[in-house]
Amino acid sequence: MDLAEALRLHARWTADLTPAQFQRVAGDLALQQVPAGAPVCSKGEPVDAWVGVLDGLVKLTSSGADGKALSFTGVPPGGWFGEGSLLKREPRRYDATALRHSVVARLPRATFEWLLDGSITFNRYLLVQLNERLSQFIGRVEYEHLLGPDAKLARCIADLFNPILYPGNGARLDISQAEIGLLVGASRQRVNQGLQALERAGLVAVEYGGMRVLDLGGLRRFGG
Repeated sequence: MDLAEALRLHARWTADLTPAQFQRVAGDLALQQVPAGAPVCSKGEPVDAWVGVLDGLVKLTSSGADGKALSFTGVPPGGWFGEGSLLKREPRRYDATALRHSVVARLPRATFEWLLDGSITFNRYLLVQLNERLSQFIGRVEYEHLLGPDAKLARCIADLFNPILYPGNGARLDISQAEIGLLVGASRQRVNQGLQALERAGLVAVEYGGMRVLDLGGLRRFGG
């Protein structure tokens, strides 16, 4: 897959750019191959680029002084992150780690700010993205404290299929049960039990190498 095709699939925001804007974005993007388990970004570092996942799966976490880690979300292909820190010009507040071999794209700060200055559609995209991410994180705080393990699993899966944040996924996502366990902080066995419950409820279909969502709204309501 060439870069233009990758952007069409996993950077939907480029579809509304002018030809000149698209040409600069495509020329300024830096692609990086990240092995499984390797860092994509590190907490505390200067933020000099907007990061998108073109292939693979990236986990966003933060660790406290006691070593305990808090998982924020997983970012599948089509997801872009780091715009908040770019806008606020602050150090990165979380770690981003590749859960499997991944390909990420980095759009330099200068190009990101150039788009902010010159593209109304890009600004509108960022507003929608920031609002959706805020809603997602508020929901995660709520279900982490109020829901049981199967319902938490359902919400985590629903987050990965968010059509606004990750528009390239469709109804199927290539993800293993072990990877889901790393996102929700549960064992593979516990994830398997939860997926069986969600299948019985008619919400997902577990397939070879991944899963298919049958009822996204049902996942968001499950157990709550």
